Amino acid sequence: MRQPENLIEINYAANQSSVDVDELGMRDMQRRVFAEKDAQYLLVKAPPASGKSRALMFVALDKLFHQGINKIIIAVPERSIGASFASTALVQHGFFADWEIEDRNNLCTPGGDSGKVDAFLRFLEGDDTVLVCTHATLRFAMAKLPASAFDDTLVAIDEFHHVSADKDSSRLGQVVHEIMSGSSAHVVAMTGSYFRGDSVPVLMPEDEEKFTPVTFNYYDQLNGYKHLKSLGIGHHFYQGRYTDAIHEVFDPDLKTLIHIPSVNSSESTKDKIEEVNRILDLIGTFEGKDESGIMRLRTPDGRVLRVADLVDDSDLMARSNLLGYLGQVAAKDKDAVDVIIALGMAKEGFDWPFAEHALTVGHRSSLTEVIQIIGRVTRDAQGKPRAQFTNLIAEPAADADEVTTAVNTMLKAITASLLMEQVLAPNFNFKPKEPGEAPEPGTLAVKGLKAPPTDRVRQIIETDLNDLKATILQDPGFRRAAAGQLDAEVANKVLIPKILRERYPDLNSAEAESLRQHVVVDSVVKAGEVKEVGDKKFVMLAKKYVDLDKLDINLIDKVNPFQRAFEVLSKSVDPKTLRVVMDAIAETRIEVTAEEAVLMYPKLREFQRMEGRVPSIRSKDPHEKRLAEILLFLRRAKASQAKVNA
Repeated sequence: MRQPENLIEINYAANQSSVDVDELGMRDMQRRVFAEKDAQYLLVKAPPASGKSRALMFVALDKLFHQGINKIIIAVPERSIGASFASTALVQHGFFADWEIEDRNNLCTPGGDSGKVDAFLRFLEGDDTVLVCTHATLRFAMAKLPASAFDDTLVAIDEFHHVSADKDSSRLGQVVHEIMSGSSAHVVAMTGSYFRGDSVPVLMPEDEEKFTPVTFNYYDQLNGYKHLKSLGIGHHFYQGRYTDAIHEVFDPDLKTLIHIPSVNSSESTKDKIEEVNRILDLIGTFEGKDESGIMRLRTPDGRVLRVADLVDDSDLMARSNLLGYLGQVAAKDKDAVDVIIALGMAKEGFDWPFAEHALTVGHRSSLTEVIQIIGRVTRDAQGKPRAQFTNLIAEPAADADEVTTAVNTMLKAITASLLMEQVLAPNFNFKPKEPGEAPEPGTLAVKGLKAPPTDRVRQIIETDLNDLKATILQDPGFRRAAAGQLDAEVANKVLIPKILRERYPDLNSAEAESLRQHVVVDSVVKAGEVKEVGDKKFVMLAKKYVDLDKLDINLIDKVNPFQRAFEVLSKSVDPKTLRVVMDAIAETRIEVTAEEAVLMYPKLREFQRMEGRVPSIRSKDPHEKRLAEILLFLRRAKASQAKVNA
């Protein structure tokens, strides 16, 4: 197995802006949210550890005391996350009231769903003002209530990406829709990632338009830390069993969170206990286990590492005890644990601020899950200047039964990191270039770029570009784009507009084109290599460096925003495996559309003129091969038309 350099290595200023508090006890993100406290529907998008739970407390208390709201209901996806909304002293830090919740109104404690629903109903009828429950409890309670029962109530949904506009797959999404359309309730939605792992939108467009968004991005958060100064994201490929390769990426000097693959995945050996035992053998020799469930392992160099096994669920009481220790002790004591091994746990809402390395085996089907895992190591902690996310991925083998599936697995894993590269990097502000206009600090002017024609488009550009790119990168057509088999202009002018029409059917053609251009510009420029020469900055576009002050939309549209995925594959796998990848992609050909054929026809004619021949379907050049497929499509279309006319 090879160890290539990190795909992403980002350094941050550590200027403390995101952790310092003002005279009201608010961090930067919380101030931004509180500034929109009067909004009836508020959408907060901010990373883990940015303080979303306390931001909600500030807003909720203002609504309770000053906006006519009588009750506050907070719904979380897992019981463990409910602890984030426990009673909190705020007055001593300058706010006008403390956050208080009665124990009887914390429904995130052990117990059956029916009892929780009864308690929920009693809360609505009583005088108490604050309740915390799970998403499930809210769903079950809503089944017994009219929407009007939530009049004059603030309903807050934590980890809002669990919601879905699909009524068949997400009852929670329907609950939110019913509350918004059938009551005077206020809604606060909070998430670290608004996009889901599938193609289903979180909310229907008519509901989403009602929300006032507040975005505090990953760069804002990490650049404003006190201790953490850099983050690396890398891929490491292996052949055979991952348990025989994991030692090449495991560093015993780092506080490490290991996520082993699901037993249903191709990377799994189907024996999760044996996989953990192999990892434990890698770490060291077992010397015992204390009352908390923490194991002590002596490493080959004589040190003792404290290891937590969250995979073995044979003794639920023991695992509950271990989780309690990790939540209450390890979250505050750096020496409490050194390695945590998990399966399906220790992701969303898990708090281990000292974690330095997230070592994840196998691809994750959801980009949201990748963000959640990376969020476990991007917390600020004393003595932690650097964090690392490593994805250990199986290389496809030519003799594998499901080569195409293995190839898609690789591409999905790389796709997730390409998106994270843009999520974690500083934002650019793009605007149309006007003749003779001097450049503005922090703004890049692009010749031919269409300005947002409406506030709706401006809001999408300001808050949803990463979500849009996540949707684009999960599209099946990405396989060809990633492997260089889809012409750049087709990707930018056919594939992306198609996705935008599906995502925002309410936009007219002018709005959609402006949004398309901003998506492409942001993707291409962020993915391009930037070099500084004196006081000038140049970005690599279409295999040449272009002055950032002379960007042109026509040039940008000729650059494949997904090209880096192919470059990663080319550098990181051997030629034999790369051929396997290319063959598998060729076997899963996407159908040529008439729109693509029209756009590519001039390039087909140009190829025939320059080469003196038609393009070959067997060519090793992906561009030529695609032109051959276009030619085949046109011939078939002509033959079909001839039959119709006959």
